Amino acid sequence: MFENSFVLGFVEGHLNTGDIVFQLVMFIILMLLLKRYAWKPLMGIMQKREEHIAKEIELAEKNRAETNRLLEEQRALLSQARQEGQALIENAKKQADAQREEIISTARAEAERLKNAAKLEIEQEKAKAVAALREQVASLSVMIASKVIEKEISEKDHEKLIMESIKEAGEMR
Repeated sequence: MFENSFVLGFVEGHLNTGDIVFQLVMFIILMLLLKRYAWKPLMGIMQKREEHIAKEIELAEKNRAETNRLLEEQRALLSQARQEGQALIENAKKQADAQREEIISTARAEAERLKNAAKLEIEQEKAKAVAALREQVASLSVMIASKVIEKEISEKDHEKLIMESIKEAGEMR
């Protein structure tokens, strides 16, 4: 019962104001001690924690912004690389087309040169053949003339002689 009376400030039915004042002074001292030695450090820790969390949030925001900037930069570089690759492909196609046209024109020029050379060779061979044929005709004419001179022949013999000469000329070829 003493404990209850101490807390309430009553002693056997009377109000004990000295105890109440003592308890009130002790409570105020306790509050001042708590404020000085517990509340201030606790509030300092809480404030430091709040500042730390604010810094972490700020750092996270900066990192997110930096990440977004780098992502956009990478996207731009990728886009640029794709454009450069496409340009290289187009350039290679143009060069391939130009080379193809050059090869085709070179091949056509070579074919035309070979065709002209073949025509020239044919003309030369034809001229040689005509010259050889003239020589043969001349030698046949001489041979026929010598045979005619050796004997006089009739028209029938003359025709036979011409046919034999033509046949011999055909065999010489």
